[in-house]
Amino acid sequence: MSSNDKSTVRIGEQNRQKILAAAEQEFALHGFKGTAVQAIAESAGLPKTNVLYYFKSKQKLYQAVLDDIVQLWDSGFDQASFEDDPAEMLAAYIAQKMMLSRTRPQASKIFAMEIINGAPNLDQFFAEQHRHWMQGRIEVIQQWIKQGLMAKTDPTYLLFTIWACSQHYADFSAQISGLKGHAMDKQDFDQATGNLIKLILTGCGLTVPAQYQ
Repeated sequence: MSSNDKSTVRIGEQNRQKILAAAEQEFALHGFKGTAVQAIAESAGLPKTNVLYYFKSKQKLYQAVLDDIVQLWDSGFDQASFEDDPAEMLAAYIAQKMMLSRTRPQASKIFAMEIINGAPNLDQFFAEQHRHWMQGRIEVIQQWIKQGLMAKTDPTYLLFTIWACSQHYADFSAQISGLKGHAMDKQDFDQATGNLIKLILTGCGLTVPAQYQ
């Protein structure tokens, strides 16, 4: 690949990331129906034609945003295997989910709105892909239980609990701020993260790793 080709690829990826970031902001504020491609283009600082060049339509851009969100959430637990320490892996996964609720709250709100509305914009491939990821993670947790590494629990509900508790801090941030009297800062999130890790791990019969105590 020539230097010109590499430069073109780099610029293309930079534009794509700008568009995704702008789309995440606009979809979080206005929802799928209320968001115009022109508004996304203006937020990204690019012509509308550029947005459609990379993503073809608002629908495809929205699905790309959803896919990006799920990949971010899942990545922390993707590599967990039967040989890993469940306490270390689950604690790290919870910490990552809480970090994303702090740094990418709009992403969580987009996904929540989509699911609340019945997931009309999630295609069959997306759904199958997510179910495949879920089944793989369930099998890992079941193996940990079978090996006696953690208490017997339902892996599906364990994952649902982690998602619900961590994403609450993004999806219901206005309620939390109102009740606490101020928006949560990093120190608040660190305390909430430690508390959530302790609750979930001790409930699974696990010892909280030293770095999370």
